[in-house]
Amino acid sequence: MPALRAARSLGLESWCIGAGAIRNLVWDDLHGYQNPSALTDIDLAFFDPEATPGLDQELQGRLQQELAPGLPWEVTNQALVHTWFESYFGHAVEPLQSLEDAIATWPEFATSVGVSLDADDQIQVIAPHGLDDLFAMRVQRNPRRVSLETYRARVQEKRYKERWPRVTVLAL
Repeated sequence: MPALRAARSLGLESWCIGAGAIRNLVWDDLHGYQNPSALTDIDLAFFDPEATPGLDQELQGRLQQELAPGLPWEVTNQALVHTWFESYFGHAVEPLQSLEDAIATWPEFATSVGVSLDADDQIQVIAPHGLDDLFAMRVQRNPRRVSLETYRARVQEKRYKERWPRVTVLAL
């Protein structure tokens, strides 16, 4: 909740915390872990096609230095992903149309989930592929953006089965 409140305080119109931060929280709970898994980052995704390049870094700096220091923030304007994706990942992608469209492209269906906090402290969930994979602890590739090679590398890097033994990894 502190991370959601910090993100909300940025005043972004379309935003969520998603991906591994949500997956880890859910899978830790389903495994009965008392201590949460360490996070490499907290993905704050937002969608603003009018934003200037560099707003991501500005917002990330505010979160790290003022609003929620000590948390490993990674802020990304999903409206601009198409401008840098090819140089980073090696293949071009089409511009995204909305935050929901962006989340629908995230690497696995179980991580294609985002949550935000409205003004009344109600959690809003964005899950374009549903929540079945997340709660079934099932990892499967989202073919919209991720190649089989990239998926295999992610599964190896993330070590899902080591961290959460009840997870099922599909189609390697």
